[in-house]
Order: sequence, then structure tokens, then C-alpha cells
Amino acid sequence: MEILAETLDVIGKIMIAYAAIMVHYRFRKEHKIDEQVFHSMRREQIGGIVGVVLIVAGYVLRLLL
Repeated sequence: MEILAETLDVIGKIMIAYAAIMVHYRFRKEHKIDEQVFHSMRREQIGGIVGVVLIVAGYVLRLLL
């Protein structure tokens, strides 16, 4: 039962992170923005991707231990 709970939790977190990353991606592609905003959004996008990787890594570690 714990594995199911952890699985659902991770799936939910990944879905939220993916949505946030895609919003930034679409905004970056569709709107003209200045260079400062572009760099800020890029940093947020990279941080979101790193966050997803860390969530998955933590999940795998919990399964192995």
C-alpha cells in the first residue's frame, strides 16, 4: 500500500512540474520578451527539470531501501 501511495504522489508531482515547465516553454516560444526575462524563465525551466529528476531519484531510492 505504501508503494502505491508513493507512486501516486510522485506521478502527481511530476504532472505539476511538467505543466509548469510547458507553460514556460510555450510562453517563451510565443511571446516577445526581453533578454532578462528570457534568462529568468530559462533558469526556472532548468530548475523544474532538475526537480523532476530529484523526485524520481528519491522515489527509486525509497523503493530500493
